[in-house]
Amino acid sequence: MTPRTSPPFRADHVGSLLRPPELLRARADRAEGRITAAELRVVEDAAILGAVRMQEELGLHAATDGEFRRTLWHMDFIHQLGGMTTTDGIRPVRFENAKGVLEWTPAALRVAERLHLRHTIFGDDFTALRAMTTTAVAKQTIPSPSMVHYRGGRAAIDETIYPDIDQFWDDLSAAYAQQVRGLFELGCRYLQLDDTSLAYLNDPKQRALLADEGGDPQTQHLVNIRQINAALRDRPDELTVTVHLCRGNYRSSWAAEGGYDYVAEALFTELEVDGFFLEFDDARSGGFEPLRFLPPEKVVVLGLVTTKHGRLESKDDLKRRIDQASKYVPIEQLCISPQCGFSSTVDGNDLTRDDQRAKLALLVETADEVWG
Repeated sequence: MTPRTSPPFRADHVGSLLRPPELLRARADRAEGRITAAELRVVEDAAILGAVRMQEELGLHAATDGEFRRTLWHMDFIHQLGGMTTTDGIRPVRFENAKGVLEWTPAALRVAERLHLRHTIFGDDFTALRAMTTTAVAKQTIPSPSMVHYRGGRAAIDETIYPDIDQFWDDLSAAYAQQVRGLFELGCRYLQLDDTSLAYLNDPKQRALLADEGGDPQTQHLVNIRQINAALRDRPDELTVTVHLCRGNYRSSWAAEGGYDYVAEALFTELEVDGFFLEFDDARSGGFEPLRFLPPEKVVVLGLVTTKHGRLESKDDLKRRIDQASKYVPIEQLCISPQCGFSSTVDGNDLTRDDQRAKLALLVETADEVWG
């Protein structure tokens, strides 16, 4: 087997990590006004340095900051886009887990002026991360452009600002293109776009919800793919871009289910990224058959290890599933990772930091044995 010297790597991970207790205490202290923003950042820096060292010690070739400075995987980014604001309304999201149902009710988003980029979002955070890495590539994660639209749909876009929805998409893609250039100029060479929309649309219930809101579930994935491509059209050749598809990851719960069949052909053949991080940790994610559409120049990172519980997967089972996937796409085009982050929100999933470390170590060991 040929080792991969560029991202995505044979053993990789999605991005977010469980927040250490001292960081959670500092965030609570900051919220109550007991410490300053500068004092919180000192604690964040120490926690991120520890996370980076952990990733490198385990043998991971990419390291993130664990998203330790964020509350939510996407909202901390979206709120910084020029033109975005929140409203008093709420837009509940229904999540499920083995024990039942729970709802997450973030503040609703509103596009109140033309979208623009005020500054490179997370630029200072990436610069700090890059300075902390030694053996690993610094990986930056941001929500995909789709998420700015999917969290509110057409109803969240002021029609006096954007009477033509195409103008909204043009401005959004232009802002993202500027963001991508800004990160590259800071030294970013590995960028991941996190997207739930392209995974949710595989679920008939989610397509029905979109239709109820006035959207077109037959074409929304094509629109999202087109706009991501527009945002990446002028990216430098030296920048590797992957997309992570998720069906929801909130406190060990999910929001959607179903295989990738509905979006697979367009996703793999039309989305102009280098690799795909895909959920495959349980039957809810469907089978590997949709991978047959993957072109030879792209890579799939199989999300075989779950972050939803602490039980450690069997190495033999992981190898068996890699072998199953290789029936649809050459094994040289495969890598492995967890199915999602360990802590997409500050709350974290239902497992311990020791569980998290064991799962990451398992991925590295398995990749070494499969690919060498």
